Amino acid sequence: MSKRPIWLIEFKNEPRFAVDAERLVFALAQMASEDNTFAYSKNHESGELTAKGSDEQCLDVTVDILRRTHKVEVNVGAPQVAYREALARATAIDFTYKKQTGGTGQFARVKLHLEPNEPGAGNEFLSEIVGGVVPKEYIPGVEKGVQRVWDSGVLIGFPMVDTKVTLFDGAYHEVDSSWMAFEIAARTAMREGAAKAGVKLLEPIMDVEVISPGDFVGSVIEDLNSRRGQIRSQEMRGNATVLRAQVPLARLFGYRSRLSLITNGQGTSVTRFSNYAQVPTVNGPDDFGPAVGMRG
Repeated sequence: MSKRPIWLIEFKNEPRFAVDAERLVFALAQMASEDNTFAYSKNHESGELTAKGSDEQCLDVTVDILRRTHKVEVNVGAPQVAYREALARATAIDFTYKKQTGGTGQFARVKLHLEPNEPGAGNEFLSEIVGGVVPKEYIPGVEKGVQRVWDSGVLIGFPMVDTKVTLFDGAYHEVDSSWMAFEIAARTAMREGAAKAGVKLLEPIMDVEVISPGDFVGSVIEDLNSRRGQIRSQEMRGNATVLRAQVPLARLFGYRSRLSLITNGQGTSVTRFSNYAQVPTVNGPDDFGPAVGMRG
């Protein structure tokens, strides 16, 4: 099975002219089918379109393809870091969903164990139900409710990662229970359980390799440090110095332009995704990437 791409950048899209709305959706869908490093999603309530890519350059490429190939003019939001959410610790939650509105009611009880999974292991749902305390036809409803919370997150709306959820007990009613009731119960239990366990925000960390003439190395290091960068190594390559650092993606927007400025156009850089790490709580709101804006 091929490895799923890691989308690090998100940006909003809206057609400049209302008549292009359907054509924009078609164009984004076609682009996603042709390039597995690009994806998009649509908020079915607001109609808002969000494109997802692996780097900042994806924004300009997307706009260019939409205009040149699909003849769609768009307003594009400023790129946003695709953060992730993860559980801080393990916990158990017992939740009962019960509703009676006349006639057939709704009833579902789920007991879930939530715990952090190994970093990079992804999300995992397990059922330890025995004896039919939750009928097997309702267990997919529980999994669906869990998945909905994984997708939407619970802290500030980013997907949850590396979380293991185990359905270990529950209860049902012969008349009032349903697949949907168990989905709702699981969804609410997940949110309550995550609040109880605590949720941490994760940010993408990038490996950055910079090649700079020696005269500018001090300025390059100073700039990387100002971006919460951690220098990993420094070595000579001919007449140039090669710096390797790890820097949060949120602090790398516009970095190539800045590097060119402080090295008189002689510095180059290569950036690759390294890992997700917890956002330090001591930092201010500027560490959460640039503010949303629209540009043509």
